[in-house]
Amino acid sequence: MQPRVLIYHANQCDPRKCTGIRLSRMKKGKILKTMKHIPPGAVVLNPVSEVAFSRADRDHILRTGLVGLDCSWKQAETIFANSKLGAQRALPYLLAANPINTYKPIKLSTAEAIASALYIAGFKEEAEETMSVFKWGPSFITLNQELLDAYAECASSTEVVQVQKEIMDSQTR
Repeated sequence: MQPRVLIYHANQCDPRKCTGIRLSRMKKGKILKTMKHIPPGAVVLNPVSEVAFSRADRDHILRTGLVGLDCSWKQAETIFANSKLGAQRALPYLLAANPINTYKPIKLSTAEAIASALYIAGFKEEAEETMSVFKWGPSFITLNQELLDAYAECASSTEVVQVQKEIMDSQTR
């Protein structure tokens, strides 16, 4: 069974650079024009959520979908704060590979966020396919391979947080 990918598009970015629009054009996700269309129970990727995304979210993704919030990072705070529908989840520490935020931690594009969640949930092939539609896409998986593999082994949100803490501690030494 294939995961259903949905993208709430806030219409705040340059359509030529928007990874959410590109995913929709390439039939890798469906655009939602309003947050009201987010299905109840869908997993919503929201960096301000207090619950970490983990493999435990896989069944929710298969049943109701995975939602990426596509907005400008400059206006993200408002969008993320207003996102209340679905199961809100924050991705763990990863590095962006997109041309705008290359090597910046956590500032992922919508496509990178969706691919990360797919990978962690056990949909590795779908994650790679998602990133294959961008010139820089495969480098995102390569750059974060060890992190993604470590998070994918975690069975719960608590384990993901623990692994993330270990990763962060090892980088500050």
